[in-house]
Amino acid sequence: MKHLFIINPAAGSRDRTPVYTAEIEKACKKRGLDYRIAVSNAPGNCCQLAREAAESGEEVRLYACGGDGTLNEVASGAAGFPNASVTAYAGGSGNDFVKLFSEPEAFYDLERLLDAEEVTFDMIRCNDALSLNICSVGLDARIGTDVANYKRIPLIQGFRAYLLSTLVNVVRGISEHYVVEINGETIDAEQTFVCVCNGRFYGGGFNPIPEADPADGILDVLLVKKVSRLQVPGLIGKYKNGRYREIPDIIRYFQTDKLTVHCDMPSPINLDGELLTAQTAELSVAKEKLRFFYPRGLTWVAKVPAAAK
Repeated sequence: MKHLFIINPAAGSRDRTPVYTAEIEKACKKRGLDYRIAVSNAPGNCCQLAREAAESGEEVRLYACGGDGTLNEVASGAAGFPNASVTAYAGGSGNDFVKLFSEPEAFYDLERLLDAEEVTFDMIRCNDALSLNICSVGLDARIGTDVANYKRIPLIQGFRAYLLSTLVNVVRGISEHYVVEINGETIDAEQTFVCVCNGRFYGGGFNPIPEADPADGILDVLLVKKVSRLQVPGLIGKYKNGRYREIPDIIRYFQTDKLTVHCDMPSPINLDGELLTAQTAELSVAKEKLRFFYPRGLTWVAKVPAAAK
């Protein structure tokens, strides 16, 4: 088995390439592993490196060294290849996807990642792109994709960067007109945003659907109606902590395998923190699956709230 470490020097608040390299060489040489380190040199290069490794046909473990955007690229490049498995060697500004596991801190420990077990996860297809964690359209997408503009400001990282992006984008405007087609229903109205979950955490700690299961073949969807600026703080508080069922007059919950969101004009779409711009978003459970490995002994199955059963 080969081990390919794909480092994204743009992840997080500083370039951690020297730190990653030292840790990788120490751990892999000690175990006598067949390993290689590749450093991304441009947006999209992590995906390309992962795809080239997967297309070799050799059994390979791919380590996304960075944050959620890095994991998105590596997973997108390897999805659907039966010989390739992926994990997150955490070190970015968010690393939200791995928070669904019982001990997310273990993804910072390479020794534990090298002693791994594996699960098969779903992916979300959005038009021609893939997402492992969460996709969104509307205010939430503007907030999520603008976080990168703030994460390198001193002391503004993780949830703080997300909060600052929220404040800026709320001032810009809250709702837009969308036509959403889901489960045979057409919803034509002003909406604040649409959130489509495969994973559970994003935005530095938001957990909108605690029962979302990335291996159940289903997308969990929240459709948030138009709200006023005065309603935003209360909405965010409940939405962040997965309490959407407490405000059914504002948030509708769906489970589906596909949906379409039509925008009046090309609009930002958030894919695991990465930006896609499109006028129509066709979202579905992707036919491509992802082999995902994680530190041995961790669990990831959600504890479904009693009210959700």
